Amino acid sequence: MRRLRHRTRAPRGLIATLLTAFAVVAALVTATAPAQADTTICEQYGSTTIQGRYVVQNNRWGTSAPQCVTATDNGFRLTQADGSVPTNGAPKSYPSVFNGCHYTNCSPGTALPARISGISSAPSSISYGYVGDAVYNASYDIWLDPTPRTDGVNRTEIMIWFNKVGPIQPIGSQVGTATVGGRNWQVWAGGNGTNDVLSFVAPSAIGSWSFDVMDFVRATVARGMAGSDWYLTSIQAGFEPWQNGAGLAVNSFSSTIQTGGGDPGDPGDPGDPAGACTVSYATNVWPGGFTANVTVRNAGSTPVDGWTLAFTLPSGQRVTNAWNASITPSEGSVTARATDSNARIAPGGSQSFGFQGTYSGSFAQPNGFRLNGTACTTA
Repeated sequence: MRRLRHRTRAPRGLIATLLTAFAVVAALVTATAPAQADTTICEQYGSTTIQGRYVVQNNRWGTSAPQCVTATDNGFRLTQADGSVPTNGAPKSYPSVFNGCHYTNCSPGTALPARISGISSAPSSISYGYVGDAVYNASYDIWLDPTPRTDGVNRTEIMIWFNKVGPIQPIGSQVGTATVGGRNWQVWAGGNGTNDVLSFVAPSAIGSWSFDVMDFVRATVARGMAGSDWYLTSIQAGFEPWQNGAGLAVNSFSSTIQTGGGDPGDPGDPGDPAGACTVSYATNVWPGGFTANVTVRNAGSTPVDGWTLAFTLPSGQRVTNAWNASITPSEGSVTARATDSNARIAPGGSQSFGFQGTYSGSFAQPNGFRLNGTACTTA
């Protein structure tokens, strides 16, 4: 280290000014520090939770080479992915984030398993980060079983291939094409010896998308590969790498289960409202931006506990911040969730929340409000 031969004493006023400036900088650094540090997992089947509701898992099973994932606030990134396996066989791992249950590991507060006939919608949002120096697919997995099992292998696996890099292909063979969720897909069907697999392969890479998982579940039921009396047990988003893979990332992930809108004979879940609900939606709009104040009224005869309100924002609208509720994802099919302080709506009572957003084009109000899966009228 270079040592200074002499130094000049700074004026007392300058010292005070510098100390004040350092204090301000320190305060800013403290204020902007992340709530918690990212967590890196290198254990073969190691996992951790994010947002208090999803599980991030390393899930390395096809190779003994090291693999590590780093869980972030909203997803994860693959920080080490050594080794490779033949591209005409199974991948080496499935690092992923999930809602539901996977080999007895259930995400906190999950509504899964849930009977398919009792699910009205399952809005989800995913954003991927891709790399070019690996062989992999970006795979969104949906698991179905005749029983509400939380362990072992389910009967049917639905795979949505958002991206495919290298000479790999889904299990089985291509059986046609289909339009699901407003997008066109190649459809592959087959089995891997333990479960049936139905794969929907995007013709070109999809970086992010908000959609309803039930569109794919219903398409699978229509093909006879599941029944409406089966159970949705897990919703997962991640990657299947064959070669390398470091740098792949799930930038963000959200998954919500809305029950109560399926088979009229299905009893639904205890949190479902027993009667009607009404939503009033008041806005203040200016060029490119708006605020919305939303009031949800329980017109039923029993309380609604732990409420969620699902609705679809018009194209071009995006939520930037919210109060008295959390809203995910920020666009498309969104879900507002109660806070601890307003989780109950008494019979005849109401709760309110609000949010600010941006929009492009002409402004319009959302539609399809559903309180815990039950359709509401708009006041």
